[in-house]
Amino acid sequence: MERLLITICGRAGSKGFKNKNLKTFCGRPLVYYSLAAAQLFLEKMPGVQADICLNTDSEALAALVAEKYPEVAYLPREAALGGDTAPKMAVIQDSLARMEARRGCAYDYVMDLDITSPLRTAQDIRNAYELKSARPDLDLVYSVTESRRNPYFNMVRDCGDHIEKGIENRPEDGTGSGSYTARQQAPVFYDVNASIYVYRRGFLAENTTGIIWDAKTYVVTMMDTGILDIDSEEDFQLMEVIAGHLYATLPEFAAVRRAVRV
Repeated sequence: MERLLITICGRAGSKGFKNKNLKTFCGRPLVYYSLAAAQLFLEKMPGVQADICLNTDSEALAALVAEKYPEVAYLPREAALGGDTAPKMAVIQDSLARMEARRGCAYDYVMDLDITSPLRTAQDIRNAYELKSARPDLDLVYSVTESRRNPYFNMVRDCGDHIEKGIENRPEDGTGSGSYTARQQAPVFYDVNASIYVYRRGFLAENTTGIIWDAKTYVVTMMDTGILDIDSEEDFQLMEVIAGHLYATLPEFAAVRRAVRV
């Protein structure tokens, strides 16, 4: 039996998009979509013993979750972890330490689900979890989408008084000669969508830098039109339009919508 801690982390307020974690998305609280997807995932994973916790400094968010999901453990966030510059990994590490002390156990994995990613499916979560479970050499598995741009071909960077290509168009074979003539020849790039992170417990407990790139990582790919990082009112409105289409046409997204407790 594998033990899993699922963390839901949300600060009070937001400079980019005020109170985004308390928003109502397509008629239901935004945070409920992450919880519904987690519950659907766990229903199909009888070999996983899981706890879900909410780490927040928002009493309003805690009350909202407790109203329909009373089984979620509430971890009031300390002031030192509530500022704009506090790294999220530190909050997840805090959640791990407090939940292990509370439950008197050690978890095998810690999975973080971002509140502002309501359009993830139970299968997306399962894909990430099963990859991490099958790869003990990995410290972290996280979700991405296929990139629509490649820095070798159609991305550029600002160099002050002029613009240059994103990356010099040279094969990484040590020869220093030749160039890629088609995007298919170039290395593959992904967009990190900040939706799902599955950590090896040991890495999370021992890391002191708060930087995920210290980890040995791999990725699972999600549907790119299903994810948009919500940082503004415009992002939120566009996500609701996308959600309406996905709920009407794709059963795996509609299943999460139906699973939201009302």
